[in-house]
Amino acid sequence: MLNDKVVLITGGTGSFGKKLVKTVVENYKPKKLIIFSRDELKQFEMEQVYSGKKYKFMRYFIGDVRDQNRLDEAFQNVDYVVHAAALKQVPACEYNPIEAVKTNVMGAQNIIRAAIRNKVGKVIALSTDKAANPVNLYGATKLCSDKLFIAGNSMRGGDGTIFSVVRYGNVVGSRGSVIPFFLKKKKGGVIPVTDERMTRFSITLQEGVDFVMKCFDIMHGGEVFVPKIPSYKILDVAKAVAPDAKIQVIGIRPGEKLHELMIPEDESRHTLEFERYFVIQPDFHWWTNEAKLIHDGGTLCPEGFSYKSNTNDKWLSLEDIRTLVKDFEEEHKSE
Repeated sequence: MLNDKVVLITGGTGSFGKKLVKTVVENYKPKKLIIFSRDELKQFEMEQVYSGKKYKFMRYFIGDVRDQNRLDEAFQNVDYVVHAAALKQVPACEYNPIEAVKTNVMGAQNIIRAAIRNKVGKVIALSTDKAANPVNLYGATKLCSDKLFIAGNSMRGGDGTIFSVVRYGNVVGSRGSVIPFFLKKKKGGVIPVTDERMTRFSITLQEGVDFVMKCFDIMHGGEVFVPKIPSYKILDVAKAVAPDAKIQVIGIRPGEKLHELMIPEDESRHTLEFERYFVIQPDFHWWTNEAKLIHDGGTLCPEGFSYKSNTNDKWLSLEDIRTLVKDFEEEHKSE
């Protein structure tokens, strides 16, 4: 799918971007693979691994999604865009709300305009479970971003750029996630747990990348794609990381949910279920693909359905979590 295509990744030096680059390099032969981000040090470090001399299709663009002119320059002749750039730390967004809006909301608007003007083929924007019934500013900005990208299909005209969104929860082992945090606290013999009842969905970086690649292949434009993934109990993660450590319950932090939610009840009436994922359909008159999707194996979810981590029918066992922890330690042993 990506062979001889020009692919651009915003936020390309982040955890997701690096895994996507590795996947593309190992499996495809793109015409160009453009890393668009604002951190020159991270770009320098990535270029030590994927140099333009060895990988002649690699390109590194310094830029910010807040800068419309720079996006217009970067998007010239681009076929596919993965929008992974965002301000995502919940406390930082709460303390710097205008900055979060500038990047996550206005940045989304800039991406849409640049893509349409430059006749980009497909754009997938990464979202988060926190955009479903948001309780913090980060989630609210991502919900707004999601709405903008879906509405972008109304702005594009008859045969222009198509936009879709991929929504999933916290990535196992990503920066700020629970496994590296617990591993750090393990050394002190005490594991701080916000609430013993807490549950989360589980997805690895590679699974997230593979799902995005699948969505590029099947998207019509306008969908919010949600993968079917297992859940885990936060206490099980603590036991897997440090079975002999003391558990200290510290209470839920501001802006945090007890359980992750990816499909609220209010969206169930226009959600289609497939074998390995859900599709939340847009509430726009131009959406005409429902019959095709149902014909392809999708069925409408029942009224009142919701997709939450605590009511999931797939769960990671303690042994499954130990394997994830071991894999994380192996991947990061040189750091």
